[in-house]
Amino acid sequence: MTQTDTITPEDIAALFTRSDGSFFCARWGRPIAPIVFGVEDATLSVVKGAFEAVCALAGHGMAETDTELGSNFMVFFFRDWPELLDVPNLDRLIDGLGALVARLDAAEANQYRVFRFDESGAIRACFVFLRMDDALSKVPAEELALGQVAQSILCWSDTAFSERSPLAWAGATTVLRPDIAGVIRAAYDPVLPAVSQDPSHALRLFARMAAQLPDA
Repeated sequence: MTQTDTITPEDIAALFTRSDGSFFCARWGRPIAPIVFGVEDATLSVVKGAFEAVCALAGHGMAETDTELGSNFMVFFFRDWPELLDVPNLDRLIDGLGALVARLDAAEANQYRVFRFDESGAIRACFVFLRMDDALSKVPAEELALGQVAQSILCWSDTAFSERSPLAWAGATTVLRPDIAGVIRAAYDPVLPAVSQDPSHALRLFARMAAQLPDA
């Protein structure tokens, strides 16, 4: 069975069709320069490994620094949302940070993701916030890190993974679902545009998934 046996063009379109009905698929337009806050060295190495694995899958570059932002992918681990208000200059990076923190705190949310885009619409920055409540604290670091990076390597729909995780398990090892891995690889094919708001883009992704099979 191949990755295209388990996913259809309609399935792919759904991964990028937002709850308001609009279609939007975007990949990173620059190398990813990540930085992680609030974890010990052991967890830091796990998160770094997740970045390396997903970027290698996509064929996308990583960098020590971003010339514009320094770090363009920031991951914050913390216990309570108000802690973010004490992060120096974060309010300059996240518009309306105070109101956002109040809203997420009231909703008892445990994660949130913010993308920034360049002039062409490609991803230029991502901020991932993880409030380590009881639920997230029980998730193994490898699973949490891989899931977060996979959900940030493309701008997926806000409902893409609401019912099913992008992850799978091979014995005790956490991996990406083959269909999701295939979509990521296809989306980073240089033949395709970095950004599309046309649902027919799903057909092009499906075709690239088939073209990239070993026997293709």
